Amino acid sequence: MRWSAEQVAGLAPDPASAKAGRGLAAPAKWSGTGASARAVWGSCQGSGAKPYRTVVELAGPAFRCTCPSRKFPCKHALGLLLLWSVEQVPAAEEAPDVVAWLAERTARAARAPREPDAPKDLEAAAKRAQERLARVTAGAAELRGWLTDRVGGGLAGFERGGAEELRSVAARMIDAQAPGLAGGLRRAAGFVGRGRDWPGELLAELSLLYVLAGAALRLDELPAALAETVRTRLGFSSGSAQVLESGERVADQWLVTGAVDDEQDNLRTRRTWLRGRHSGRVALVLSFAPPGRPLDNSLPPGYVVPGELAFHPGALPLRALVADRTEAVPTPVPRGDTVATALAAHAAALATDPWLDRWPVLLSDLTPARHPGGWALSDVDGSALPLLPSVDPWPLLAVAAEYPVTLAAELTPAGLRPLTCWHQNGVVRL
Repeated sequence: MRWSAEQVAGLAPDPASAKAGRGLAAPAKWSGTGASARAVWGSCQGSGAKPYRTVVELAGPAFRCTCPSRKFPCKHALGLLLLWSVEQVPAAEEAPDVVAWLAERTARAARAPREPDAPKDLEAAAKRAQERLARVTAGAAELRGWLTDRVGGGLAGFERGGAEELRSVAARMIDAQAPGLAGGLRRAAGFVGRGRDWPGELLAELSLLYVLAGAALRLDELPAALAETVRTRLGFSSGSAQVLESGERVADQWLVTGAVDDEQDNLRTRRTWLRGRHSGRVALVLSFAPPGRPLDNSLPPGYVVPGELAFHPGALPLRALVADRTEAVPTPVPRGDTVATALAAHAAALATDPWLDRWPVLLSDLTPARHPGGWALSDVDGSALPLLPSVDPWPLLAVAAEYPVTLAAELTPAGLRPLTCWHQNGVVRL
């Protein structure tokens, strides 16, 4: 199956590469193009006398180009794939250099050493885990004491140095190996002095941190599922191998409702949301890549992926790994919920995991509406949800101007972040 233009764009290491790739997606810029079941190839004339030779192995995907770019994929690979996605690359016998490169990759994979897993020092690992838990517990106790004293003294004057004070405490939580507590403190620092209602938002964030720190001090007393949620929020993580081996497995037709890319601390992250057609389960699949490298593009929004997911443990199992899947296939407009139904599901999720900061929703028959703070989306019952103030509303408004649309979005305390929109002419990734 040929990839869509959105799938190709999802491979771009940055927006500049994606834009440059679109500029090269023209047949006149290429010669000697061809495609097989394994690869796509072609030559693109650049600034030099000799054209750049570009080959893409589809299974990886893997990329080879004679251009000097250090980005993977480069703009030539993206342009060639975009050309192929709209059937502008003819089927052909693989060129000799393509056959040689693919054979070299196969041989290299066969030569790769396959050493058995080294036996783990279980006693040493258990000791390290115990030592870390002791540091986290001590950090949580320190944080609860600090919060009690700081909030008890009131927030008057907090805008004149409170943010720096919160970042200082966050640094101590990093020393205590509790990145979840540190992240909450940094979020709280971002509220200080921002907008008219910042004291209330700050207090809400600090209250959740207080509860989390308290739960950390009595992990042994909590139900097992809730204890796993608390451990995850503190920053403990389950290994992928462990999740695939013992995590809850759910097989379904998984609708990929949307994806969001973020970059922080020199690490790119993609959050991909899925919804099971039969089970009704929602799932979050995370992928990571350093700058300049492509993120996983095997779960394109607007497609259905038949397969099986393995869920991380917790009171509200949400994050999952793809354990097994088949080819993604396009889907017609899915049937979503009303705003009232989505809010009820969100409330139930928050009751299970009060530290949940975003929730996936799929809403049908939405139309744009103005409200005092900006734009909102209203359903057939007249219920409405506001868009996040930071969201550019115009791409969505352009699609929803004539007919009601189905929308996948992240619901946050501040409003909706639109991800994917379905309308009469197809699907649009927002």
